[in-house]
Amino acid sequence: MKRFLVALCGLFALVSLNSCGYNTMVSQDENVKGKWAQVENAYQRRADLVPNLVNTVKGAAKHEESTLTAVVEARAKATSVTINADDLSEENIAKFQKVQDEFSGSLSRLLMSVEAYPDLKANQNFLELQAQLEGTENRISTERRSYNEAVQQYNTTVRSFPNNLMAGMFGFKAKGTFTAAPGSDKAPTVSF
Repeated sequence: MKRFLVALCGLFALVSLNSCGYNTMVSQDENVKGKWAQVENAYQRRADLVPNLVNTVKGAAKHEESTLTAVVEARAKATSVTINADDLSEENIAKFQKVQDEFSGSLSRLLMSVEAYPDLKANQNFLELQAQLEGTENRISTERRSYNEAVQQYNTTVRSFPNNLMAGMFGFKAKGTFTAAPGSDKAPTVSF
């Protein structure tokens, strides 16, 4: 009888621990880390593509060198800021996003200077790189959305009762998400 009670208590403990949510939180935490790696991958693709874009523009025209220099400097700054997947706080993501937004701004100025010089638009290599850059920006947007969705699911699990008790015991903390850059709620003005 004593063995039966010990076995029954052991079985009850096993079932209780199985439903505590720990494995779910670990799985979702790893999913968030994987999604973050994809965000970094998309940004790295952009950082790798930009030197080719800049070299093509330089080869096709010698003007607007200050804009091209700004792009190169912004790329260097953007690739120097990294975040550890274990420290995805709101502040760290905001710092990372600020540098990436500065990079995006310099790319916008570069593309606007290209609009001013139609002879650059005739260069097929530049058009191909421009299309790749646009595709890369779309990939970044997709990966950021996917990351935010994974974080939302993870944060919901970590903050829900009774998982929040286990999360606190095992050090699972809510993760930060990407937010829109300041001023992005206003439509840009386009003038020719």
